[in-house]
Amino acid sequence: MLRVIIIDDEDHIRDSLAKLLAKHCPMAAVIGEANGVAAGKQIIGELHPDLVLLDIQMNDGTGFDLLQSFSPVDFNVIFITAYEQYALQAFRFSAVDYILKPVNPEQLVTAIDRAALLIRDHFNIQMNALYENLKSITRQDKKIILKTTDQIHLLDLKNIVACESDSCYTTVHTMEGAHIMVTKTLKEYEEMLSGCGFYRVHKSFLINLAHVKRFDKQGGGYIVLTNGLKIPVASRKREEMIELLERMAE
Repeated sequence: MLRVIIIDDEDHIRDSLAKLLAKHCPMAAVIGEANGVAAGKQIIGELHPDLVLLDIQMNDGTGFDLLQSFSPVDFNVIFITAYEQYALQAFRFSAVDYILKPVNPEQLVTAIDRAALLIRDHFNIQMNALYENLKSITRQDKKIILKTTDQIHLLDLKNIVACESDSCYTTVHTMEGAHIMVTKTLKEYEEMLSGCGFYRVHKSFLINLAHVKRFDKQGGGYIVLTNGLKIPVASRKREEMIELLERMAE
């Protein structure tokens, strides 16, 4: 059973979340509520929950202010947010769970199920990545969390050379020569890394354009990356790839 606290400065949001949990998440029991940062700190200290559903923007501060008063954070968190798209990308990079307002019951159930399985020590790593991602100036400065079955990796985005599809899995190739297999599809990473200097050059490969060493037109065409990887270029992507590299050289 997950012992849950709901922290949001809107009464109707807290009431709605409590009703959704009672109806759809029998493994979650609401043990308390709070309407802001100060009240949230107090009730967490008193009740020691397993999970907090936490609003980001509240009248007396932010959810981040609340979390930074706990070191380490010894409970799991699902953010309830109306954040803009740019900030949501930082959440996805950091593998921190969030639900958009108005709350969708299916998304809530999925997030609760993930929270039940999350190793708490991992959450502090994820939050540190999130803080850095929210303040990063350029998108290649961001960090990304990669979860395998038994490890959690924190990588600088600029150190990822390419992502390779393997059915429902993706292998992430790094500058250091690591090959990290994660249970996300290449399409998910293509969407996540959109606008961050990555390009889907082939159905099986997403490359970091910052690591392109050269484009060899022989044998149908392939990209040579800085770590020596040779990546095939799909025939329908060939001309687009050439134009892209020409623009980068200007």
